Amino acid sequence: MAIPLQIRAEAAFSQLAFWLPKPVRRAIAGPPLRLDGQELALDAQLLLRLQKLAKASLVRDTVEESRSLLLASRHLVSGKTIESVATRELLIPTGDGDVPATLYTPAGLPDPSALLVFFHGGGWVVGSRVSHDNTVRYLAKQAGVRVLSVEYRLAPETQFPGATEDAIAAFEYAYAKARDLGADPARIAVGGDSAGGNLAAVTAQQAVKRGGGVPAFQLLFYPATDFTVRRRSRELFAEDLFLTDSDISWFEGHYVPKGTDLYNPKLSPLHGDVSGLPPAYIATAGFDPLRDEGEAYAEKLRKAGVPVALSRQPDLIHGYINFIGVGQRFREATAEAAGALRLGLAPQ
Repeated sequence: MAIPLQIRAEAAFSQLAFWLPKPVRRAIAGPPLRLDGQELALDAQLLLRLQKLAKASLVRDTVEESRSLLLASRHLVSGKTIESVATRELLIPTGDGDVPATLYTPAGLPDPSALLVFFHGGGWVVGSRVSHDNTVRYLAKQAGVRVLSVEYRLAPETQFPGATEDAIAAFEYAYAKARDLGADPARIAVGGDSAGGNLAAVTAQQAVKRGGGVPAFQLLFYPATDFTVRRRSRELFAEDLFLTDSDISWFEGHYVPKGTDLYNPKLSPLHGDVSGLPPAYIATAGFDPLRDEGEAYAEKLRKAGVPVALSRQPDLIHGYINFIGVGQRFREATAEAAGALRLGLAPQ
């Protein structure tokens, strides 16, 4: 898809802004923002200021507008396409038809290698393999793994539990077809960000419950884990920090059918059985309405004896793995996660 001239210009300006001298960046971003004993990173505050100046937002009036905006605006923050990563398009069979997926393979990777089955974020309503393309390339290259990025069905066209069924089917496909994908079946992880982190957590639980192949590792970025309660972080960081309280309600309204049991572990994995789950790296962002439920899930895993590394990035906002093209701080945090994935899937 050709990138409109205006988007290319805005992307160039955004990336240039992060190379300005620190005093200039601080002048643009405004005084330091401190909440809950944390100070927002200058990179994050500058990004939010630029988005405000551009009148950008995660959610617009309609689903179609929101999807189009996200697809176009990704060029502002994702950076130049990371090279030396080959791609192959696949179709994953499910009970409701085929789901598209892309297999990413970094150059020089041995065969078989570790594999991450990745589910993109976007509130189960927006987002795609395309919106997360450079993030996935970065994880693949930095962690030294193949990545299978899954285009699960979105709401409102397909509401819960459609996305979870696609995610479970994608992992089962990856496990069954591991050799065809160039992967070691004993070294397959599940992962994702936000809504995708929810799907990854649910998939891991269901894999253990079903008694077949089980993921070797979980990579969960600021996952949504509980639809039943509003935690303190959702009140503290309700406005002006990329993901807002009203955004969350908008996503939930499209994804969750009326009358759904919100305690269903396929929807709220915090209420599921976590015994026997594989080790996990769970990243949360300090200035994120979803922070507390992600950390509650990490605590539940820990109490069940599941090895878990909880890494709060106290100075960052929701969505930071998609901002690796602007600001060193976002890339640093994502690099930490890639290192955890590499270690978690290392040959035994």
